[in-house]
Amino acid sequence: MSDNGNLIIQNDQTVVFIGDSITDCGRRGEAAPLGSGYVSMAVALITARYPQRNIRFINEGIGGDVSTGLRDRWDDDIIVHKPDWVSVMVGINDLHRMLRNNPDPVPPDIYRKAYTQCLQSTAENTSARLILMDPFYMSRATDPHSWRTGVLKVLPEYIDIVAELAEKFDAIHVRLHEMFQGILKYRPVDFVCPEPVHPNPSGHLIIAHEWLKTVGW
Repeated sequence: MSDNGNLIIQNDQTVVFIGDSITDCGRRGEAAPLGSGYVSMAVALITARYPQRNIRFINEGIGGDVSTGLRDRWDDDIIVHKPDWVSVMVGINDLHRMLRNNPDPVPPDIYRKAYTQCLQSTAENTSARLILMDPFYMSRATDPHSWRTGVLKVLPEYIDIVAELAEKFDAIHVRLHEMFQGILKYRPVDFVCPEPVHPNPSGHLIIAHEWLKTVGW
């Protein structure tokens, strides 16, 4: 079978995914080692189309994590693998901590600093390309007094930081929130998510597809 596809991930390369529960998705338990979400779906679709390529995929998502948590485990969970690609999705827990007045909040300035430290470490210690995925919130709430409206109001600050860092580090930028908001113009929220943060299988497949588009699948 010939391999003349456009996938930019090459033979014998290593791809590491890192993030919170949306990336984790049971990868440390019943769905080990890749989880049951967008990571395993993307891997399955790549393998189906490019079975000749020997690509190593690793999932280092941890449920509930934030950017400062990623920074503190970056050496052990990213650098140690000597990756060729690092895909990151983090931010919604950072935002929630801030809005809930958590004793260890992660407002936008701390988010930017911690995220930058992660990416700078990658640049200094590896030759990996970066894929940065926007945090998202699947709601179309408009009540000015609701929690969900409050999240939607603040979220763009975090997304803007991802865009800023994607430009600074020449990373691929996956605009998930914008993509989901487009879908919600035509489909109810329950089509992709039983609540605004954790996608159902359809939502995860949509994330996987959006990610795959960026790597030439």
